[in-house]
Amino acid sequence: QVQLVESGGGLVQPGGSLRLSCAASGSISSIYRMGWYRQAPGKQRELVAATTGVSSTNYADSVKGRFTISRDNAKKIVYLQMNSLKPEDTAVYYCNVQGTLRAGRDFGSWGQGTQVTVSS
Repeated sequence: QVQLVESGGGLVQPGGSLRLSCAASGSISSIYRMGWYRQAPGKQRELVAATTGVSSTNYADSVKGRFTISRDNAKKIVYLQMNSLKPEDTAVYYCNVQGTLRAGRDFGSWGQGTQVTVSS
């Protein structure tokens, strides 16, 4: 009932930038949390950044000062601007959206994942 479509991943050199996007669609009544996670080979999925409102955001220590999460509530899109990328940022990035369906139930959905590779 909720679909998430991610875009923006790719190959970038160290020090470069990428912007990820995740658009939510479906029978959504409201969204209260949008976030980005990542999973590198052989590692557990970890939180990168999340936002629950205009001014409420949190970031993993490893990305503070380099990544910025933002959202367009009207379009139901969450962005992740990634600057000063490092090889250790290489991972599959997943968006996660939590909210309420028009039917009244809560939902939590994951995107399909987009590969980010930082390499020279």
